[in-house]
Amino acid sequence: MRTIFLADAHLGTPVDRNYRLLLQFLAELKGNTETLFIMGDLFDFWLGFPSNPFRQYDAVLDALRSLLASGCRLVYFEGNHDFHLGHVFRERLGAEIHTGPAILTVQGRRLFLCHGDQINAADHGYRLLRRLLHNQFIATAVAHFPPKLAVRIKERLQHTSRAAYPAKLARWDYRVIIRDFARTLQRQGCDGLVTGHFHLGFREELDTPPFIILSLGDWMERFTYGEMVGGELLLKNYVTDES
Repeated sequence: MRTIFLADAHLGTPVDRNYRLLLQFLAELKGNTETLFIMGDLFDFWLGFPSNPFRQYDAVLDALRSLLASGCRLVYFEGNHDFHLGHVFRERLGAEIHTGPAILTVQGRRLFLCHGDQINAADHGYRLLRRLLHNQFIATAVAHFPPKLAVRIKERLQHTSRAAYPAKLARWDYRVIIRDFARTLQRQGCDGLVTGHFHLGFREELDTPPFIILSLGDWMERFTYGEMVGGELLLKNYVTDES
């Protein structure tokens, strides 16, 4: 049985190509996948309102529910576009939710798993915003927010994220930042790093015995994902007749 790692689909509407390909991919995981790790930003925006106003994602939730019914375990690492996931994922789907990074043993390998938005310690503005949005007060207050507020929050976060991204790319070399972060994890006894967030797909080995860096890329244009079989981490590309 294999383990799958997926990040940064940023799903919008059911007519979008990446949405349709994701449904196809999830259907193909049934019966052959032990665990699906969603490493954040599966959705372009999800905030855990109790009333679940994000009905455009119902087909994805149904696909995940069907996958879990086949015996697959679902582990969700919150991203910077989907957080305070709420009862929909924890109670209805039975997902294991991580609000931040975690070190987990997967197929005998000690892996540092994270969305990746906290890796760049120099991005002080974002780290402050993250602390504000992810604190317990906001998580509790969501239960009392009117659902229409979700649209305003979504628009604001999308505008801020898209406006800042080109400047960040010009300022920082994300591959170097990921590699430097990985070396600190290696010194702490980890065997590998699996991260999303950067929309940068690559697999790299550090030293001997090898420490594996797996940066997952995205499910928007490249349709890359991680797969682990027999303790080996691989970066794969989802190729179909449609793609």
